[in-house]
Amino acid sequence: MGKIIFYEDKNFGGRYYECMSDCADLHSMFDHCRSIRVESGMFMIYDRPGYAGNQYFMRRGEYSDYMGMTGMNDCVRSCRMIPSHSGSFRMRLYEHFDMEGGMMELTDDCPNLMDRFRLSNFNSCNVIDGHWLMYEQHHYRGRHYYLPPGQYRSFSNWNAISSRVGSVRRLMDL
Repeated sequence: MGKIIFYEDKNFGGRYYECMSDCADLHSMFDHCRSIRVESGMFMIYDRPGYAGNQYFMRRGEYSDYMGMTGMNDCVRSCRMIPSHSGSFRMRLYEHFDMEGGMMELTDDCPNLMDRFRLSNFNSCNVIDGHWLMYEQHHYRGRHYYLPPGQYRSFSNWNAISSRVGSVRRLMDL
């Protein structure tokens, strides 16, 4: 189980809301969010309802100045709990849309896809096992996207604005 607490003020002050599962619309729970405490588990938070818009990965810890740390605005509008996964991890990245063209398979973290595969643009993927974070830049920097198991026939299916992928990381509850 996971537990995340959203606070309206910095340093865990003001009104707060505790969440222990997915919540597609947090707007009625609080006006704005300036600090976050993740007591257990892992979560993705989004700045728009329905798990849309900019997203940010949160693991167990205290984020006393959420806005300063993430560069996101104070509008947390939805959150998704990432389930624990203890089995194997497997993902296939494809050069073209609809899982066509050259295919690269990953079973572990990859800090630099360009160094490993000589490619940085992937237009589709198939997450076979595990939950993953995909980053636009190498060494786990820049915008990132949560990918649970499933087929993503286009980079827009994982809410990316381009097909550029710099690095990929498995999501394991550390």
